Amino acid sequence: MDQELLTQAALARRWKVSPRTLERWRWLGRGPQFMKVGGQVRYRLPDIEAYEAAQLRATSTSANIKSAAPLRLVRA
Repeated sequence: MDQELLTQAALARRWKVSPRTLERWRWLGRGPQFMKVGGQVRYRLPDIEAYEAAQLRATSTSANIKSAAPLRLVRA
């Protein structure tokens, strides 16, 4: 089973986030699955891709339009 493993730094570069963000996500139980190899955090590429796919959204407003309160026009 030969899977590509990414370091925290490599994943941070891929997603253009700080390595500290990944550390915080792990502490909060968020983000992709990870493993520790020799005390070092590693991410398997299939886990990263699955996490990325789960984050896909069609739009951020379509679900909220129905539940949002109607806008009121305020005249000065």
